[in-house]
Amino acid sequence: MATENCDAVNTEPDMELLSDEELEREAEGFKEQGNAFYVKKDYAEAFNYYTKAIDMCPRNPSYYGNRAATLMMLCRYREALEDAQQAVRLDGNFVKGHLREGKCHLSLGNAMAARRCFQKVLELELENGQAQQEVKNAESILEYERMAEIGFEKRDFRMVVFCMDRALESAPACHKFKILKAECLALLGRYPEAQSVASDILRMDSTNADALYVRGLCLYYEDCIDKAVQFFVQALRMAPDHDKARLACRDAKALKAKKEEGNKAFKDGNFEAAYELYSEALTIDPNNIKTNAKLYCNRATVGSKLKKLDQAIEDCTKAIKLDETYIKAYLRRAQCYMDTELYEEAVRDYEKVYQTEKTKEHKHLLKTAQLELKKSKRKDYYKILGVEKNATEDEIKKAYRKRALLHHPDRHSGASPELQKEEEKKFKEVGEAFSVLSDPKKKSRYDSGQDLEDDGMNMGDFDANNIFKAFFGGPGGFSFEASGPGNFFFQFG
Repeated sequence: MATENCDAVNTEPDMELLSDEELEREAEGFKEQGNAFYVKKDYAEAFNYYTKAIDMCPRNPSYYGNRAATLMMLCRYREALEDAQQAVRLDGNFVKGHLREGKCHLSLGNAMAARRCFQKVLELELENGQAQQEVKNAESILEYERMAEIGFEKRDFRMVVFCMDRALESAPACHKFKILKAECLALLGRYPEAQSVASDILRMDSTNADALYVRGLCLYYEDCIDKAVQFFVQALRMAPDHDKARLACRDAKALKAKKEEGNKAFKDGNFEAAYELYSEALTIDPNNIKTNAKLYCNRATVGSKLKKLDQAIEDCTKAIKLDETYIKAYLRRAQCYMDTELYEEAVRDYEKVYQTEKTKEHKHLLKTAQLELKKSKRKDYYKILGVEKNATEDEIKKAYRKRALLHHPDRHSGASPELQKEEEKKFKEVGEAFSVLSDPKKKSRYDSGQDLEDDGMNMGDFDANNIFKAFFGGPGGFSFEASGPGNFFFQFG
């Protein structure tokens, strides 16, 4: 009867009881099994059997070389590098070992070390085609690194991203290249892509200070300053000498403080101070596109309060240039256009807003702007008479009296034909303006933007002279008399 508490049977051979020849035979068996799993692309099992072979014969370079190849297939390049280096330490003429060491260096982004390994292969086998090609790959990476460095200095971040993409084709495990690419993507405003790259690195190494910095940078540029500061602080805990994280943390805190000061001054009604504070905030970090867009829009709001409408329009335009999706900037600029009677521009901005956000409010703003544009294309009767739009009946009459007498054709009978024609035109416009603004029904329709001719009021049918005579008391009630060259006096009947 079997005992209840029996140990599991150990099928592994006792290495201490085996001779060197038997150890080598056992190791070769494990290697062959590893090779079989490698061919089947079962790299995890292949790794296990190569490890068993190494345990049996730790001085055999080919076992380390095979395990290095397996680790490379598992993208565990740092471990693979250690095995490849051990292989060539055991056998300096092991060509595959040098090739694999070079490939690991290359995959990890150390192109200079990789080139030395491949050149060692060429010393051993001058015609080795793989080594010749890999030397070229290493030199290409070095050139892309050089171009990226120049591009970063020139703030040509697209060039840097291009160079890093090309370099990563041969160095897929290089964190340095990935971080530089992610940083430049953030500086280009491509935050989701930058976040994705940084997150991939942090999944493998949660303490990577560079990746933490890039995560913070993305949040900072998306105007999530408090969260960004947390990442910068975390990066500095991992690497106290991380200059970029320290500077970014400083700028983030300064930008937040200055923006909040500007907001407080605005709420307190201190518009001049708010304008200056927003201007100071804009100098802190020109790379922070989203926050700077908001600052420009805030300064535009203050500018409109200070009646600096042209400056406000310019600030809104700068905000939109930084962030083409910034609806608030379009709305602010459209209102400034309305205030400066640039109705076509206002309509264009309101159309952009309504296409993006089809709300009742935006539809109303668009229709109002379209109405004002339509009205602006008609004759401005208020401007012709020189009165405000809220002028009283008496003010309209006084204005008509003044303008009618000023432009009456009889007053300019001695002028040149060109001037007579111009004054006659003005006299008719004055009469037309008075005929509309002195009639409550016509005035109401005119003010509401309706076309008077569409309502059966043909403005070409009236006679300015009849209006003039009726206003001044009928036929014979008024005449101009010359009292000398260029001088007139008024004669009433």
